[in-house]
Amino acid sequence: MTVSPVAIVTGAYRGLGLEAARQLAAAGHRVVLTARREAEGRAAAEKLAAGGADVRFAPLDVTAAESIRALRDMLKRDFGRIDVLVNNAGIFPDPSPGSPEASIFEAGLDTIRAGFETNTLAALRLCQELIPLMEGRGCVVNVSSGMGQLSDMNGCCPAYRLSKLALNGVTRIFADELQGTAIKINSVCPGWVRTEMGGPNATLSLEEGARGIVWAATLPADGPSGGFFRHGEQIPW
Repeated sequence: MTVSPVAIVTGAYRGLGLEAARQLAAAGHRVVLTARREAEGRAAAEKLAAGGADVRFAPLDVTAAESIRALRDMLKRDFGRIDVLVNNAGIFPDPSPGSPEASIFEAGLDTIRAGFETNTLAALRLCQELIPLMEGRGCVVNVSSGMGQLSDMNGCCPAYRLSKLALNGVTRIFADELQGTAIKINSVCPGWVRTEMGGPNATLSLEEGARGIVWAATLPADGPSGGFFRHGEQIPW
């Protein structure tokens, strides 16, 4: 009997995370939709399940080590192993782009630390705890941003930019240490998407933005690892 693969999506009660969860379920995955906001996360999972998707909710505060360990223990108990981890949870802690307060000259270190805690260190911890559950095969997607490209780094918004730049470093380090396994880990820029973070003027729909995430989450055994991709195409670091 073929067992459906198990996918974990963080920060998935709305936006790109929710749409990625929907698309993964439609592709035949058993999805664990996680969120810090329990009521909203549970409602989102129940709505997908009501439409026939194999989706369940698990509470997760990505900044709390004990919450990550509780998720790990639940996954090990209920599924045995996992196949996909999508590190989607993230924040944009900077003042609005274009405002004088968004300059690196004005950036507070507490704001930068908050960006790193959620956007970088949380993904690192989740990789440490959940990749062993893949037992040597699977896909990890770190949802990054073009704003974290060192090759095209501009001014403003240093907390977000630096946290995503560092997340790309996390991807590279894990990819190197996972050589010799069938686990693939990549960073993905979904593009400018109409989410609460991206705003209503963004050029891409949720479905279009999530498609690149799901592509990286469902790579074949000979797929790439340690790369940075947008819409399935490699982009510079």
